Parts: sequence; structure tokens; C-alpha cells
Amino acid sequence: MKRSKQLYILLSVLAVVGVVTFAVTRYEEKQEQIEVSGEVVLEIDPATVQTLSWEYDSETLAFHKDETWIYDTDEAFPVDEDKIDELLGVFEAFSAAFTIEDVSDYSQYGLDDPVCTISLSTGDTDYEIQLGDFNAMDSQRYVSLGDGNVYLAAADPLDYFDATLRDMIDNDEAPSFDTVQEIRFEGDQTYQIVYQEYTEDSSYTYCSDDVYFVQQEDNMLPLDTSRVESYLDALSSLDLTDYVSYNVSEEELAEYGLDAPELSVTVTYVPDDSEGTAEFTLHISRDPDEQAAEDAEAEDTEDESTEEITAYARVGESQIVYQITGDSYESLMEAGYDDLRHYEVLTADFADVTGLDITLEGESYTITAEGSGDDKTFYYGEEELDIADLQSALEDMGAASFTDEEPSQKEEISRFLMEQIRKLQDEFCVEILSMGIKDIILPGEIRDIMNTVLVAEKKAQANVITRREEVASTRSLLNTAKLMEENKVLYRLKELEYLERICDRVGSISLSGAGNVLEQLAALALPKE
Repeated sequence: MKRSKQLYILLSVLAVVGVVTFAVTRYEEKQEQIEVSGEVVLEIDPATVQTLSWEYDSETLAFHKDETWIYDTDEAFPVDEDKIDELLGVFEAFSAAFTIEDVSDYSQYGLDDPVCTISLSTGDTDYEIQLGDFNAMDSQRYVSLGDGNVYLAAADPLDYFDATLRDMIDNDEAPSFDTVQEIRFEGDQTYQIVYQEYTEDSSYTYCSDDVYFVQQEDNMLPLDTSRVESYLDALSSLDLTDYVSYNVSEEELAEYGLDAPELSVTVTYVPDDSEGTAEFTLHISRDPDEQAAEDAEAEDTEDESTEEITAYARVGESQIVYQITGDSYESLMEAGYDDLRHYEVLTADFADVTGLDITLEGESYTITAEGSGDDKTFYYGEEELDIADLQSALEDMGAASFTDEEPSQKEEISRFLMEQIRKLQDEFCVEILSMGIKDIILPGEIRDIMNTVLVAEKKAQANVITRREEVASTRSLLNTAKLMEENKVLYRLKELEYLERICDRVGSISLSGAGNVLEQLAALALPKE
């Protein structure tokens, strides 16, 4: 009897296990079939939707359509139409991976207190979509459409409807500047940059890459193309998302320093999808109170260190004002001619150099080259020169800033050497405070050549002076001869002058012959009748 009872118990347990196994197997088969099929459970045409609202994380956003989408709370808010279309696109063909029918307890799916509730209306039909818990095992979310079923969504709607008001604004955008015709700056420096294709006969270009020039009266100053294009890249990549006002007033403009911007940049360009031109204008200013405080502190401490920068930007006449980063502000404010010009003193490739004219301490020297490319040989006169150090110095030399001072040749060289040596001071753990050049000692070969040139130049200068004096003397004699020809008395006086000079040199006179000698002397001294 006891054994029979145990047998019945084992058979009952086996039957229960079989039923459970069969139910689980049927459940998994059904789930796999639905996941593969991707059944569409809701279809809403985005073009028919008239109202849209959702509540998420204690924030409710509501919009309605009146030709364009409008924010219910503030009609002045610029709504991003593309963002609305993206949200509505979630339910254009909403599919479920799994369906739970005839649900009695919504709490086990988190739908008694939904994470997010979305409401839509097409005018004819109203829809309410509730988002429940996230199923970590399937990486899908439970959704209720109000039809008594719970769906495991194939794509999580919360990936889109976690949007805040900042995500819904139609921000301004800086375009890409592929073809620029003109750039205008208005601020501390007001000037204009124009674009001109390079031509070989251009008298303004500094090198073959020059296409941007500053107009200065009748002159054109070339700019470094890479620097200008880097500035345009900084302009087009500016992050315009952190708005501080989307409907700015005159008082707010003054608060942000944009009533009189520090800098206004206007770019005239050709859009990619148009044959005409367009303009993009950006106004930039630093927070006025912050700027005033830093200026006052700088006057008191003479410390040029910069604290965190608060700056603002506005696109043209847009009603939206954005806060930009300190790095962006500093990059965009580097818009002066001195920031965009060429820094290299020699931009040419030395392989293309055919000669050098050098002026040192007032003396000029000409170096010629023979050969081509890197196989060139340089000469001064007939002497072959090794100019490797000179070439390296010229290629490394840069003009970092301008000055109104007029230093001597030695001071210019000292400054250049100081800049080069300071780059190495950390390597040797020293600090270079100052340096200067007392004398410049040239190698013997160069010194002899320079001395030869100097002697030749001085001889040439002496010959020029001699010839000049001879010409002046001859011209004076000619003038004297003309006067004597015209005036016989003057001619007679000149004869007596020369006679006096002859007599001054006579030590003694020996006379021989008859008395006619005295008569001849008297004839020289007395005028002829």
C-alpha cells in the first residue's frame, strides 16, 4: 500500500512537469515567431497629426500644428520641424516583437505608473501610448496602446521621446564655406578680405598659394591661405546649441554685450546647392561684466593670465543668442591682419632659388647659383660657398609680430637668436634672460672675399670722385678761356699773373747780347700800342 501511494505521487509530479514543459515550449515558439515576423501594431501617417505631447521625467511638452508646428506654452519658441517629424516617424509603422493579450495586471510591466506617456491626435482619432519597464533580457520596452494588450516594442520609443525643450529648438547653423568671395570684419580692426585666383603676373602675391588679400586703399596685402581657411573652419564648426535666449530683447542684447558686438564677421559665399551668393553674419562678445572685472584686475596686478571666459554669439538678426566656449571665443577673436598674414619670412622652396642679394651693415653682396633642385652650387663671384647654415636660418625665420621700433642689424640678429635659444632652455634646465651680439666674426674665406669687395668698392668710389673733380676743373678752365677771349684787359692781366709766377721762381738773371734784351723784357711788361 505504501509503495502504491509513492507511485501515484511520482506520476502526479511527472504529469505536472510535463504540462509546464509543454506550456514553456509553446510560449518560446510563439515568442520566436513574433520576433522574427515583426508585426506592425500601430500605423499613423505623420502628415495627419495635428497635436503632439508627451510627459517624461516630470516635464510635459506639447505642440500643435497651424501650417507650422507651434510650442503650446510659448508661440515665439522656434520649433525644429525636422525633430517633430523624427518623433512622429516612430509610429508611422510601429512594430512589436511580442504581444501579451488580455492583460489584467499592468503593474508587472511598469504600466501602472508609465515612464512616459505620449499623446497624438489626427483630428479624427486620439492616441495615447504608454511606455513601461525596460526588459533587460530582451533589451526591449513594454508598451501599451490602450487596446488591452501589452507589446514588447521592437524599437524603444523612449530613445526619441526623452527629448527636452532644448532638443526641440530650431537652432541656427553655420554653413560650410567651400567657395568664399569676401570676408568682412568689424571690431577693433575693420577691414575686408577678398578672394582672387592666383595668376603668375599678379604683383600682390607672396607665394603661389595666395588667394586671399586685404584691400588697403589701392594696395592688396596677401594673407596666409591656410590661416584664413582654418579661421573659416572654426566659424563653420561653431557649436550653436547652448542657447541662453530664444526671443532676445534689447535689454538682453545689452546684458550679453551684443548690442555693440566686439566682433562681427560677414562671409559672402556660394552655397553648394545654388549658383548665386549668400551671406552669413556672426556677432561675438564677451560677457561685459566679466570683461570689465578682468580689465580692472589686469590694471591692478599687471597679470595677463586669463580666467574662464563667458562669451555669447548671435547669427545675423536671429532672435536666438548662444553661449559659446572660451576656446571658441578666443579662436574667433583672432581675426586681425596680424593673425591671418604670412608668418614665414621665406615661403619659397630653396630648390627654386636662383640667387640672393644680401645687405649687411650697409654693404650689398650678390650670391648666384648654378645647377637645379637640391644639387645647386652657390657662388660669390668665382668663389664657391656653403650656405647650408644661411638656408636653414632663412627657412626657420618667422615674423611673429610687428613693431614700430627700428633696431640695428645686430639687435635684429640678437632677437632672432634669443627666440631660437629660448626653445631649448627647458632641455638644459636654464632660463635665458637676455643676450646680445658684441661683434660678428666671419670665417676667413668669407672675410677675405668681403675685404676684397670692400677695397674694390672704395677704389671705384675714389675714381668716381677723381673724375668728378677733373670734369669740374675742365669746366672752370673753359669758362675762364671764354672770359679772356671776350675781354682783352683780363687776358693781359692773366699774362702778367703768369709772368709774376715765373719771376718768383727766378733766382738770378744772366744777360748776354746787346741792349735789345732789355728792350724785349720791357716789351713783355709794357702794353702794346
